[in-house]
Amino acid sequence: FNDHNKQCLSSVIVLLNVFIISLVFSLIFFVGTLGNGLVLTVLLWNGQMNTKTTNLFILNLGVADVCFIVFCVPFQATIYTMDEWVFGPVLCKVVHFIIYLTMYASIFTITAVSLDRYLAIRYPLRSREMRTHRNALTSICVVWGLSLVFSGPYLSYYRQMDLDGTVVCIPAWQFQDRRLMDVCTFFFGYLIPVLILSLTYARTIRYLWTTVDPMKDMSESRRAKRKVTKMIIIVAVLFCLCWLPHHLVILCMWFGHFPLNHTTYILRILSHLVAYANSSLNPIVYALVSKHFRKGFRKVFDCVLSKRVVNRVHVFQAAHVVSTVEVGSSETSNQSLGEQSPAEDDATEPQNVYNTKFNI
Repeated sequence: FNDHNKQCLSSVIVLLNVFIISLVFSLIFFVGTLGNGLVLTVLLWNGQMNTKTTNLFILNLGVADVCFIVFCVPFQATIYTMDEWVFGPVLCKVVHFIIYLTMYASIFTITAVSLDRYLAIRYPLRSREMRTHRNALTSICVVWGLSLVFSGPYLSYYRQMDLDGTVVCIPAWQFQDRRLMDVCTFFFGYLIPVLILSLTYARTIRYLWTTVDPMKDMSESRRAKRKVTKMIIIVAVLFCLCWLPHHLVILCMWFGHFPLNHTTYILRILSHLVAYANSSLNPIVYALVSKHFRKGFRKVFDCVLSKRVVNRVHVFQAAHVVSTVEVGSSETSNQSLGEQSPAEDDATEPQNVYNTKFNI
């Protein structure tokens, strides 16, 4: 009886874990897709915002987040909720490749934005020749090129295998090669960009708070630069904090004590959830910090709501016109035919009732 109770309790825990994991992944997918979709809509729709190089980097970051959420989150959710990999050997390689491709693209973009902010604030006049749309687009191309170089090996890192009748998607490299690859990912995809971010933003914040007297009013341009810098710093800090557990778990697996048990399994799931949630947090930061994005979001919602209202009005007007024409034709036929028999009156009654309902 005790064994039966333990088995039932274990089954309930497994089902609860699957339900919670599915719910969290669904929330990440919904919030991330909707939020980043709004960000991309605002940036592409509002031409005035596209005149700044920083918005090009934010646009690129939004594209990377959308790709990550759409192409990675649903597949990763199935890994934790299903017993085996069901999407085939090609997607086994492609999904993990896109995960690291978008991760590199995000952190490299955030690093590029930190350099852009530093130049814009520290050298506002001299940096205008460097901070052009052409150079920003070139930087974005370099970001994706480097991301392809560093994430390319992951196309062969994972492979679909059959283990005791269960199809799984797991790393296929040898022990030493896997450890070297994961260490390189940590250094080039996290540690070095974080060091650059720390240096640039430390110097930026120091310049902002030491060169301006707090008792004096700042110019509107300086205030705007402070707000944009504050927003980008929050985005950078969130990225560093959200991806840190993922890298720490991998480093502990290679160089520390990380036994394979229920507790470490939960820790690994949580590290993945936190890392994936980062892609859905940036739009929330933009909405909370930037008034331009708040205005842009309102415009999008107002446009959607106004279109719905206009469509309803058009449908109502079309219905009114159709019913009026039908009623007019009915009256004309009645006048031309004169008095009708009771049977004919009964035959026209349903049409009048239908017209009345249609008008309402």
